[in-house]
Amino acid sequence: MKNKKHNRTSIVTGATGEHYVAAELSKRGYIVSLTPRNTHTVDILASSIDGTKTISIQVKTRSDCIKKWTLSPKEEEVSGTKFFYIFVNLMNDEYYPEFHIVRSKVVVEYIKNSHDNWRKRNGENRHSKMRFFSDEECKYLDKWSSLGLDE
Repeated sequence: MKNKKHNRTSIVTGATGEHYVAAELSKRGYIVSLTPRNTHTVDILASSIDGTKTISIQVKTRSDCIKKWTLSPKEEEVSGTKFFYIFVNLMNDEYYPEFHIVRSKVVVEYIKNSHDNWRKRNGENRHSKMRFFSDEECKYLDKWSSLGLDE
């Protein structure tokens, strides 16, 4: 099945990423709950096993190996010490997905700066409804401890 192209819809791809993240968190011993499908901002709530620490997670999923995810301008406003993004690469059928775990504050700063740079290059009056987060250096790859649920 090398390089098999799936024809998943973006909704199915997103749901797949959320379930992989939930499974990985459960495997690591956390209490996990997926939020209802139409919940804005939060896809997963996760808690330490004793329930004393809880975090909110937004999952962004790609179905390929590119380490660049699309976000929207509304995500420039979402930040908090207990709010995280987990960016997922589903890769292909031969590999387990990659997980890039990033604090929301880092994501907000990154997308604001990269959008400001884009506007400087393309004209200050230009606007785009797309924002991008990239982790080409894999700085956030498998940083599960950054969630702070074990502390």
